[in-house]
Amino acid sequence: MPVITLPDGSQRQFSAPVSVHEVALDIGPGLAKAALAGVVDGREVDTSFKIDNDAQLSIVTERDDAGLEILRHSTAHLLAQAVQQLFPGTQVTIGPTVEDGFYYDFASGHRFTPEDLEKIEQRMTELAEQDLAVERMVCSREEAVELFRNKGEYFKVQIIEELPDAEEISIYKQGEWMDLCRGPHVPSTGKLKAFKLTKVAGAYWRGDATNQQLQRIYGTAWPNKKALKAYLNRLAEAEKRDHRKIAKKLDLFHTQEEAPGMVFWHPAGWTIYQVIESYMRGQQRRYGYREIKTPQVVDISLWQRSGHADKFADGMFTLHSEEREFAVKPMNCPCHVQVFNQGLKSYRDLPLRLAEFGSCHRNEPSGSLHGIMRVRGFTQDDAHIFCTDEQIQPEVAAFIDMLHDVYADFGFDEVIYRLSTRPEQRVGSDADWDRAEMALAEALNIKGLPWEELPGEGAFYGPKIEFSLKDCIGRVWQLGTIQVDFSMPGRLDAQYVAEDGSRQVPVMLHRAVLGSFERFIGILIEHYEGEFPVWLAPQQVVVAPITDRQAAYAEAVVQQLVESGFRATADLRNEKIGFKIREHEIGKVPFIVVVGDQEMASDSVAVRARHGKDLGVMSQQDFKLHLTDAVARRGRVAAEG
Repeated sequence: MPVITLPDGSQRQFSAPVSVHEVALDIGPGLAKAALAGVVDGREVDTSFKIDNDAQLSIVTERDDAGLEILRHSTAHLLAQAVQQLFPGTQVTIGPTVEDGFYYDFASGHRFTPEDLEKIEQRMTELAEQDLAVERMVCSREEAVELFRNKGEYFKVQIIEELPDAEEISIYKQGEWMDLCRGPHVPSTGKLKAFKLTKVAGAYWRGDATNQQLQRIYGTAWPNKKALKAYLNRLAEAEKRDHRKIAKKLDLFHTQEEAPGMVFWHPAGWTIYQVIESYMRGQQRRYGYREIKTPQVVDISLWQRSGHADKFADGMFTLHSEEREFAVKPMNCPCHVQVFNQGLKSYRDLPLRLAEFGSCHRNEPSGSLHGIMRVRGFTQDDAHIFCTDEQIQPEVAAFIDMLHDVYADFGFDEVIYRLSTRPEQRVGSDADWDRAEMALAEALNIKGLPWEELPGEGAFYGPKIEFSLKDCIGRVWQLGTIQVDFSMPGRLDAQYVAEDGSRQVPVMLHRAVLGSFERFIGILIEHYEGEFPVWLAPQQVVVAPITDRQAAYAEAVVQQLVESGFRATADLRNEKIGFKIREHEIGKVPFIVVVGDQEMASDSVAVRARHGKDLGVMSQQDFKLHLTDAVARRGRVAAEG
């Protein structure tokens, strides 16, 4: 007679083993209809799962994160079923969920096209409307191998043969179609009501370029048509904001095959980069950081001692010279320890904050490169704080203050906080981890910040806080981080003289606010759709004379603006003023200043802000004050008017 305890603490007793669906039905027919799965004593199961002992149970519906994950996983199965019906002989490989959707990899002699996606999606809709029951079967390893070998599913056979001996092998069946899967899945295909196939891409079996090439079909699935439509609208908006397209339109940068994953910055893009670097330099100075510069090419022995050569060898560029092996630095931390090690430090020198705009290179797979969002050569606003255990919490708190200042200046007010705690494989004592995790949590709590714990997600050398931003269309970008490191200072012989005269190893805090400059600029381009706040705009003002008679006056206005520290140019082309205004509006210049005979005679300017907003005629001095105020607001106020 199992007793089922529900999330609200209430209990229900049954006279015989009972399925998750039957419990939901006992609670109410509405819940039974909405149920997608269950969680029994912490384990996700199908609604058909039988409970024969006392247990904790929660019912999973489409409103739960777990329910959305199950919907998407089940839709991946629906995709595979449709593909194999339409294209006989196709083998299925793996079909996991990903952020906002799912994919399935196929081995097929047919090359899938966008037109094929429409046909596949239509067949998926037909299968969903048939409301096919989804059944789970458990079988032996031998039975599973024979089943899939007879079906010509040789990738599935390989997966089964590589499963641990103790692992239960389950197969899910819907109609005549079946697939190897752990599950859980929706009770029937009728639960899958809102999905869309989005693209086809290449892939390799097991992600290894030496293996057979596959075709990957991506899709998205949502609980209802309204949520799907909202997502597709966000997708269309993201496409419109693609930083690569905007960068080409605004002439910011380019990449090319001769330097994969490297950025060729054009004058306008490099201006944005320099403004950000100068700003961050000032912020770091304000918060007590001392800037350093370290080499880009360092003997491999340093990376061996730090542990990077073992853990990240595939991601490092190496070279040889005079019978020595060197590595192009993939990160800055080991070099910062070398600076700390020059001259014996005292506890009075701590905390020591060393910052670098460090140029790094990582051998990212070519298929993962994406504009300036994912590159091989990048610069980090990197810093390392050498401190004592007691200084961890106040240093983290000060870093959070700095981070909030910076993000607000760039126009981001919504920050998401996550604390990643100790993984199973780690260095350092439990006492060290206790102190570090407590210090990080305390820093967040003192600030009154809501945060989520990610158990086991910390680095092997210490816990960390990750800071993510939400952009104007709701996408989340992980940017800042502060990490506690118990390992590297000791591995690289860092010491300081404690107050009692003993030699102690400092704690090392790794921290970054923006992360990669390249990626952050890509995010800014998409967030603002190229309409940067005045302080970031590559060109803040264009002065356009109506006729050639005002050309000299226009140049004089520009000269005064430049001498006042603004980025301004004159458009002296022999074009109509309307044409000039339209062109610079398309170029997203914050202010277009028009000068004619009247403005020249009165030593004034006629000012237009973005989107055709007319600010009227004002003196040059008043315009400079207006411009100064717009720059000073940074990204905290979007409008320039």
